[in-house]
Amino acid sequence: MNILSAWRQNRAMDFELITVSSSDMTQAQASEVIALCSDVFRLDYAYYMNLCPDRVHVLGYADRRLMSHALWLSRRLRAGAGPWLNAAYVEGVATHPDYRARGYGSALMRHLQQEISRFDLGALSPATARVDWYERLGWVRWQGPLFILKDGEILATPDDAVMVYRTPQSGTVDVSTALAGEWRPFEPW
Repeated sequence: MNILSAWRQNRAMDFELITVSSSDMTQAQASEVIALCSDVFRLDYAYYMNLCPDRVHVLGYADRRLMSHALWLSRRLRAGAGPWLNAAYVEGVATHPDYRARGYGSALMRHLQQEISRFDLGALSPATARVDWYERLGWVRWQGPLFILKDGEILATPDDAVMVYRTPQSGTVDVSTALAGEWRPFEPW
């Protein structure tokens, strides 16, 4: 291990991780998440906080300041002609811009990956620039075509990207086959 890696590891050890459901989140925690994600994503994240009430957030604090955030919600996905899978769909992955490359985001995602181990699969739609980062954490880019099911209609989404994380429950999932998800009004993936 080089000196930089040891420093990053020590910094991450001072990192407190809290897992909390949306319904149990305090107003202060919700405000911190909105502020962080609004800054990182350059939009009003308050809108997204209220879309799905059954979300689970992972909050990462250093020096009592929210440095990183991610959440998951339960979402049904179908690989090929297989059964519907109960996926932990990950969103809102953010680390404060001034504190990136210190291991906070990676520590938070590793914690989240442990938390979602009871799901059939983990899934997310990455920002293009972040694909390599997710791959280093064990996520795999879906190679097959992507579809959304809306009102009984199958809609192709060729411009979208999805990555998956295999959990102990995943079994054999062929990432070269088609992947379908159910429609949601705010964004397909």
